[in-house]
Formats: sequence, structure tokens, C-alpha cells
Amino acid sequence: MSEVVPISTAASQHRHERPDGVDDATVAAVGKVSEALEWVERARGRLYDFHQMMGHADFLFEAGADALAECGHDGMAEEIRTHLVGRNVIDGRWTFQVVEEFDELYYDEARRCDRLARDELLEGRSHVYEAELKEARRSRGLRGHEAAPA
Repeated sequence: MSEVVPISTAASQHRHERPDGVDDATVAAVGKVSEALEWVERARGRLYDFHQMMGHADFLFEAGADALAECGHDGMAEEIRTHLVGRNVIDGRWTFQVVEEFDELYYDEARRCDRLARDELLEGRSHVYEAELKEARRSRGLRGHEAAPA
């Protein structure tokens, strides 16, 4: 097993520094692209919430049908089992297929474009805009406002 080596404070700070010659507008624009990806990440999380919620609901419908059958309501139980349990959530798809299609059609491309913008315009550095915002807003010399971990 390989040993985990923490990133030094200097290395950590360097990966967030503006490369030489990059203007404010470029830093802000790449920051906007990265912010857009963060929103896509949140949306993707909602898709996984949807996926898990619908799967859970499907099993609950099945349990409800079983309970109805135990109470002698076989017709209603069969109606739920036949028409609801295992049903597609959209045309031809269960939720895992929705998630997969989103990943392949949109998410992978959004990540690629974010990485490309950072690689080509900021030498691969991330969160440059945020790092500069932190530097501008922190109160120097106060605990909790350090530039980087000790």
C-alpha cells in the first residue's frame, strides 16, 4: 500500500496562483466555467437522489401490494404489481438509464470543457478566482483567516 503524502502548503498555494500573463477577465471567465460545472455536479446529485428515491418507492409499492394481498385485497395488489412495480419512469428507461445517459451525453462533456479551459488558459490550475477572492477578503493576522494551513 502506498503512503499518502500531504501536499505542502507551498505546493497547495501554487496550484491556485494566477499564471504569469493571465488577465483578470480570463481568470473570471474560467471561474464562471468552473462554477457552471459545480451546478452541473449539484444537478447530477439530484439525479442520483431521484434514482434512489424512485427505486425505494418501487420496493415500497411492492411491499404495499404484498400487504394488500395479505389483507385479502388480491385484485388491488395485482393492479399495483402489474401496472406500477418495475415500471419505466420515462419512455423505455429506468432511472439508472437516465443517470447513465446524462453522464454520457452531458456530464462527461461538461467536465472535459472545464478541464480544457483550466489546462489551456490557467496552466491546469483550479480555483484561481476563488483563491484571489479569499486573499482579498481575509483579515490578515487573525486566527481563522490564514492564507493556508499551518
